[in-house]
Amino acid sequence: MRRIEFYNRVEETMEVERILSTDPTLITFIYGPINSGKTELFNNLIKNIPKSQKVFYINLRGRFISNYDEFIKVLFDVEHEARYQRIKEFLRPVVNVLPESYSGIPIPKDVFLNLFKEKEVEDAFDYIETVLRAFYKNDYPPVLVIDELQVIGDLKVDELLIYKLFNFFVRLTKELHLTHIFVVSSDSLFIEEVYSEAMLEGRCRYLLVDDFDRETTSAFLKKHGFTDDENAIAWEYCGGKPVYLVELMNYQNRKKKLKEMLLFRTGEIETILKRINELGGEIVIEDTNYNVNYEKLVEALKKFVDRETIDMNEVDEISKTFLVKKNILFVDPLRKLIAPQSKLNLLAIREVINSE
Repeated sequence: MRRIEFYNRVEETMEVERILSTDPTLITFIYGPINSGKTELFNNLIKNIPKSQKVFYINLRGRFISNYDEFIKVLFDVEHEARYQRIKEFLRPVVNVLPESYSGIPIPKDVFLNLFKEKEVEDAFDYIETVLRAFYKNDYPPVLVIDELQVIGDLKVDELLIYKLFNFFVRLTKELHLTHIFVVSSDSLFIEEVYSEAMLEGRCRYLLVDDFDRETTSAFLKKHGFTDDENAIAWEYCGGKPVYLVELMNYQNRKKKLKEMLLFRTGEIETILKRINELGGEIVIEDTNYNVNYEKLVEALKKFVDRETIDMNEVDEISKTFLVKKNILFVDPLRKLIAPQSKLNLLAIREVINSE
């Protein structure tokens, strides 16, 4: 199996390294279109972070979290007995022998079970803060990365858990300067909501990880043996979407594969619209159900027939939310733009509209 190395995220890597070289002061939200390489950026960074700087990486992708117990399970990396012997006194300098990165906050099993019993979110936060204090070493604050945090957006424990979590993150960064916190998300509606959230004003920053530009795409494909013609047609169909470019490398007849990819995506979008037209549909926005209107969806998509981006205010909220949730469109609240999730989506949208 061909393995593709991490490629040319110099600007984004330098920005994250700059953040890590300073005292923690702000929550950093990493956002961008789906499959643009956000998680891979951090996987690569974790490999190159100094060994004395501990990383806690919590990936919520694909996890269904509907209650407190499930939230606690994904938040912590339960220490079983053999491994626990190395960490039970981690408040002492033995943190030197621990791994450089964790898939959750390390916790002894008995403490973990007690958190289930008490069901107090604040207890869990107190424990996390204690762990992070223990791992703050030699002017290297620990790093906490949470990937796809939006999955807990609607979870309530007394009040929305996300707000409690944000307040906790503000305490760890702006107030205590204790740990660097990165929240990674491909859900642009979540980022839009965060961006408009008053409680985070002046307490966070945003870093866009977008698809490759034309020059980077060309250099990437040339490095992997694409001819000039293959390079040009790959850009025409896929733009700089890394996951599509890597997929193309597995095929000899790349032009044929690109046409198949476009045909498949066009069919998916046609099916989505057909179901709304024939069966109707609803979407929930801030706990309220709204009917999705077929004509307005088509009207929204028509705006991309001769443009690649549009202003956020050009599409009604219901249609925008529906099309983003279906991974057809991407919202960039900082630039106040809406765009298709990829060049392939743009071409598919145009195929669908032209066949109407």
